[in-house]
Amino acid sequence: MTEFLSSTIQLSYLIAACLFIIGLKKLGSPATARQGNTLGAVGMLIAIVATLLDRNIISYELLFVGMLIGSVLGVIMAQRVEMTAMPQMVGLLNGFGGAASALVAVGEFWHILGSGGTPPLDETITIVLSVLIGGVTFTGSLLAFAKLQELVPGAPITFPLQQPVNLLLLLAFLGCSAYLIVDPHSSVIFLALVGLSLVLGVLFVLPIGGADTPVVISLLNSFSGLAASAAGFVLGNSMLIIAGALVGASGIILTEIMCRAMNRTLTNVLFSAFGSKQTVGADGGATSIEDKVVRSIDAEEGGMMLGYAKSVVIVPGYGMAVAQAQHAVRELADQLERLGVEVKYAIHPVAGRMPGHMNVLLAEANVPYTQLYDMDDINSEFEHTDVALVIGANDVVNPAARHNQTSPIYGMPILEVDKAHHTIVVKRGMNAGFSGVENELFYEDNTVMLFGSARDVVTQLVATVKEL
Repeated sequence: MTEFLSSTIQLSYLIAACLFIIGLKKLGSPATARQGNTLGAVGMLIAIVATLLDRNIISYELLFVGMLIGSVLGVIMAQRVEMTAMPQMVGLLNGFGGAASALVAVGEFWHILGSGGTPPLDETITIVLSVLIGGVTFTGSLLAFAKLQELVPGAPITFPLQQPVNLLLLLAFLGCSAYLIVDPHSSVIFLALVGLSLVLGVLFVLPIGGADTPVVISLLNSFSGLAASAAGFVLGNSMLIIAGALVGASGIILTEIMCRAMNRTLTNVLFSAFGSKQTVGADGGATSIEDKVVRSIDAEEGGMMLGYAKSVVIVPGYGMAVAQAQHAVRELADQLERLGVEVKYAIHPVAGRMPGHMNVLLAEANVPYTQLYDMDDINSEFEHTDVALVIGANDVVNPAARHNQTSPIYGMPILEVDKAHHTIVVKRGMNAGFSGVENELFYEDNTVMLFGSARDVVTQLVATVKEL
């Protein structure tokens, strides 16, 4: 019976792992993302049920209490958290995952010491790794959440000798780890390791600026997976190892994709404190654009331009997310299509505050997946587009990234909306984007500004187009 139960558990883990992999594949496309999410959820349910059959579980009562509390909190968060706040929620959940992995390692260490045993070398090493990765993920994710929620300044926070201090703390962690391997019964050293990991997490995210927050969220997501995988080694649970490895691998791949989208290396993102200084000119200060003219229009003029166009490309950005204007944007697109206008959406890989942020918001408004185009697919069409409507995007449409070698964003691939016949930019004001770089697009001859809150402005555009 025991052998049959063990085989059943391992077979269930194998099925769950297959569902995870297929689910991840389907998450790569907006059209199949819901299916992928469902497959992943079913796989996790199978894994949880199989784990509950494990005879090594100490207390089912405590497990069910924890599951009940977590389920209630999950339902509340799912109902109350706005789609625009999903980046904060993802950051928070990353932190919870890291904390859970670190607590597993702490609990296993105290369990071994409490029973009078000595942790073997391989288990001590995995416990230390789980504490390090889990602790860094926990406090780092909490700080990222606080920055996104504007509980703390989003700009990079630096102090003198910051990198040497980080290096010393890391060396201290390595030294304590070596001591713990030699003397696994030293509880004081183990507590020091826990404390150091938590401090390192804060210092890791502290110098990261708002423009790089999406990359950091993706990287911390990878860390949470690695922490879970390390916890799997601590517990000897193959399912936890596989699931953690999948999350870790997918997170680091996504991080690399985002770095390429910004034409920056991961080390530059983590250590350059990008965005700590405001740039007064679009060229990083080499020249001035103060003598150039900004032309603005009202919603009636904008509606006329859109309604009489043959093709319109809508470029959503963080401004649309903040104003929660996605439903109004969908209504505008519907009205334009009623007039025979071809409407498409251009999505930059790092638009918004997390990967896929714009896709999620537009999906909430039931925008057809077939109208969503990635940057590489849409850029060649801007030259043949009558009107590009930019709603709250900034750095990802700045032409300075193409030609100005002194600009901090030089080399970053952008949506080339300036090549459209006409460009309408919906924005509250002339403030620079996350990077602190002034946008040359605002001063182009074929660009007009439509100032105001995205939702209010788009609603006015809808009213105008309806009358055409």
